[in-house]
Amino acid sequence: MAITAAVRRRVTEDRVSVSIPSYNFPHSIIDHTKVKKGQQIELTGEITRIDEESGRVTIAMGPLVTVDIDKIRLVDKYRPPKRKKPLRDMVVD
Repeated sequence: MAITAAVRRRVTEDRVSVSIPSYNFPHSIIDHTKVKKGQQIELTGEITRIDEESGRVTIAMGPLVTVDIDKIRLVDKYRPPKRKKPLRDMVVD
């Protein structure tokens, strides 16, 4: 599941404040890239609860975030980023 959020401002060197549509609380994420104010970014998480009566869904993105169902987009496949180095210890002589 993915939702599009807008960058509000950089809080610290490694945290960014974002505005999530239909979520009326402040939210910040860890981000080491050079995003700018107003830029749209995609946040992903797992759906933990669906409330069909109110038309809202709860997503686990660190903290639980509840948004309108029409604001989310299902992601078919997630591909982790490719690593430059292998995840094993290298023997150095």
